[in-house]
Amino acid sequence: MEQQPPEDRDVSAAADGPATCYRHPGRETGIRCVRCDRPICTDCMIDASVGFQCPDCVREGSGTGHHPAASRPRTLAGGTVASDPRLVTKILIGLNLAVFIAVSVAGRPLIDDLLLFGRAYTGNQPSGLEGVAEGQWYRLVTSMFLHQEVWHIAFNMLGLWWLGGPLEAALGRVRYLLLYVLSGLAGSALTYWIADPAQGSLGASGAVFGLLGATAVLMRRMNYDMRPLIALLVVNLIFTFNPWGAIAWQAHIGGLVAGALIAIAMVHAPRERRNLVQYGACALVLVTVVVVVLARSAALA
Repeated sequence: MEQQPPEDRDVSAAADGPATCYRHPGRETGIRCVRCDRPICTDCMIDASVGFQCPDCVREGSGTGHHPAASRPRTLAGGTVASDPRLVTKILIGLNLAVFIAVSVAGRPLIDDLLLFGRAYTGNQPSGLEGVAEGQWYRLVTSMFLHQEVWHIAFNMLGLWWLGGPLEAALGRVRYLLLYVLSGLAGSALTYWIADPAQGSLGASGAVFGLLGATAVLMRRMNYDMRPLIALLVVNLIFTFNPWGAIAWQAHIGGLVAGALIAIAMVHAPRERRNLVQYGACALVLVTVVVVVLARSAALA
């Protein structure tokens, strides 16, 4: 989207009603640049020593003699601002589509090799048993990229695109990727822990629900209107717990909770201990996943 000319940039701030970003007039925001006081959205705000600055003020301050890191653009969570704020989201969608195409070509054998289930007799191994409890931990990850029906991957990839782009821009690539992967793993772990060990599950829904939980935290942090997101969450939970569909609700809930908890650490971490809090929260979620998987494997064995 083109930038507004300099003489038009303050129109949104002076107009009646909610302020809109001076670089993206269609986006309402409650955040303002601490230097020029112009309204900025989450894609434009750059972390400063106090509050946030707009891209123009950061560029103007880059030659003031300060250390380069002082003017380096940062996201809300402290990540580096990237030229393409959706790169990781595009890669994740590409991976899901690649696996879907491979499944379409290879058929059921590939699904059986990547599917998540705890422990079941298949006859493909010398012992006749397969599953996570038999040491096939990779199924916790591969099932996150596995889809069988067109409608399934279509819904998940639409959710990934709509939710992932703004989150990637707000968190930065590394933090966003950690959020996605750990949310998916948490969904897989809860499914493994609660579901029938012979019941298979697949799909990126756990990771996408993690993005949904993180979006709620981010919108709350930015003082956005939560009603549209709450409505979307209610609709998704209705579909999750409907008595007619074969949906692994455990993956949805596990991903939702993990995504929300990680996002709280990402956007509310104190500046002086930001990395410790953020990566510590991610490590805590990962340790919880490992403990759950080990406990369930011991119980099934």
